[in-house]
Amino acid sequence: MAARTTMRRVGAAALTAMVAAGTAVGATAGGDDDRGYGGHDTRHDARHDRDRARNVIVLQGDGMGLAARELIRLATVGKDGHLVMDTLDEAGWTATDSADPEEAVTDSAAGATAFATGVRTFNGAVGVDADGNPVPTLLEDAKRAGKATGLVSTAQVTDASPAAFGAHVTDRYDQSEIARQYLEESRPDVLLGGGEDFWYPEGEPGAWPDNPPEDPEEQSKGTEGNLVERAQELGYTYVSDAEGLADADGRRLLGLFANEEMFQQANEGEGDVYAPEVPLVDMAAKALEVLQRDRDGFFLFLEEEAIDEFAHQSNATRTVEAGRSLDETVALALDFQKKHRDTLVLVVGDHATGGLAIENVDPEDESGEGATAEDGPFPVPGTDLEFTVDWTTGGHTGEATPITAQGPGAERLSGPQLNTDVHDAVQRAMFPRGHR
Repeated sequence: MAARTTMRRVGAAALTAMVAAGTAVGATAGGDDDRGYGGHDTRHDARHDRDRARNVIVLQGDGMGLAARELIRLATVGKDGHLVMDTLDEAGWTATDSADPEEAVTDSAAGATAFATGVRTFNGAVGVDADGNPVPTLLEDAKRAGKATGLVSTAQVTDASPAAFGAHVTDRYDQSEIARQYLEESRPDVLLGGGEDFWYPEGEPGAWPDNPPEDPEEQSKGTEGNLVERAQELGYTYVSDAEGLADADGRRLLGLFANEEMFQQANEGEGDVYAPEVPLVDMAAKALEVLQRDRDGFFLFLEEEAIDEFAHQSNATRTVEAGRSLDETVALALDFQKKHRDTLVLVVGDHATGGLAIENVDPEDESGEGATAEDGPFPVPGTDLEFTVDWTTGGHTGEATPITAQGPGAERLSGPQLNTDVHDAVQRAMFPRGHR
């Protein structure tokens, strides 16, 4: 594909022509039809103000299809219980298809780009369309409207999903360029996650030492100079551990809490560790503390990456742990929403991973071996029952993923959705009919 080979990095600067005076940056998704951002009708201002989402919190369980969400529920709260993420007012499901010409099933880059931009693209692409052209994101829309913005992930904060909201590259693995674009172009106010290795040049380790015992291959590999120093020059407070995050006080915050992801992905008993230096819920709490100071509101993306990574490893135990962490973070977001009713909260999955099935315990029904052998048995809380988890693949699968939402505009996210519809609904909630 031409876009794969002729354009490696494009950058938010290339969006200038698209956001010239008087041009709605959302026009690529909505145009002037009944889902777009047409003329200003002052008779409806009061209603639009009531319906407008001053704040938006997007929570993503990477790789969290319906089966994974049910696994998390059954293993943590049992047959009669409900996850917090299942209690939001509106519920639906979203197709996950990308526009990749070679693969039928999406990856995180294309999946998150659909959410972030309203445009489908090829796998591996971040913040660009299928021809490699940069397209504006929800985070950039919010920034131009004067809102504070933040990206938080237990993956590298420059990984595909957060990058789709704040960068424009045709190769998701160009993570130092993604970091540079964060600092110099999209400028999120809060950046929290792993991936310190991409912010320091090779041979120049930061707070997290090169070649740690738990993963000797991890080491600094940045290609854009010392980006932590650059961030500090631009006014970011930099922190690298839980204590530093708790003490941080400033309007711009960069926290990098691991060399790579904030966990060690592997099959059970083979070096798998889920113990982030800073749990997702604590990063989310700090992000909310910083962002809510902005009188114009904020846009915040929060991601639990470990659901996907451990499903890639056919590790049901750690998948459940990561799902529990996400649900705790959803509870925090809902508590904030109940105190700030002009906040839209939505919980999504960009794709499913592992092709998992929840099955009765049956020694005669073992269909996998090695890494994809059945996991379990797992107890069902409140009962004497047990179940096993069977895996069909170590990769992604193409089924639709569940979405739940609450707050202004949430009703647009009920029922069946395209992944690009999620973008359109959120943008319309933030900016009813072009109001900025």
